[in-house]
Amino acid sequence: MALGQLGDMYKLQKEARKMQKELKSKKVTGLSKNEDVEVVIDGTQEVLEIGISDAYMTIDKKNDLTKALKQALKDAQKKLQKEMTKSMDIDSIRNMIGG
Repeated sequence: MALGQLGDMYKLQKEARKMQKELKSKKVTGLSKNEDVEVVIDGTQEVLEIGISDAYMTIDKKNDLTKALKQALKDAQKKLQKEMTKSMDIDSIRNMIGG
């Protein structure tokens, strides 16, 4: 492997670490349709927090809670995708992949 290629690999790794750090720092909150359930995720889509209204704390509300959790998670993921697209710098991505 040529010395130039090693330098390029180092730059790529450095950029990847920087992007990972930026992803971890982003946080978005998703809500269920009735806003009784909230899910907070980071840029890597790791679930950080889940908030559930007391209205779901009965056994007969289990199916409703499951549905609301899915809605809140989907909402958070959609918001994250929009946020990431907004902040994406096409030129830096091209530079990273050598384009």
